[in-house]
Amino acid sequence: MVDQTVVGGHPGHMRTGFDDDGGTPIEELTRVAARRRDLARDEEVAVRRARHAGLSWAEIGTLLGVSKQAMHKKYRKVG
Repeated sequence: MVDQTVVGGHPGHMRTGFDDDGGTPIEELTRVAARRRDLARDEEVAVRRARHAGLSWAEIGTLLGVSKQAMHKKYRKVG
C-alpha cells in the first residue's frame, strides 16, 4: 500500500511509501556499499562451503542465478 500523504503542504510532493528518513544520500550510499561488501563475503563463504560439500559449479550457479562459467571465473581459487 502506498502512502500518499501530502508533504509540507505541497500537493505536488507525495510520499510514495519508499521515502525513509535514512539520512543524507551519502550516508545511504555508504550503508549500501557496506551491505554489498557483507553480501560478497557471505557469498564467498557459502560458495566455498558448497564446493567442499561436493556441489558443482553448475549447481552453485543455478542456486545463485548465474552460469557455471561465471561462478568458476569468479571463484576459481576456491576449488
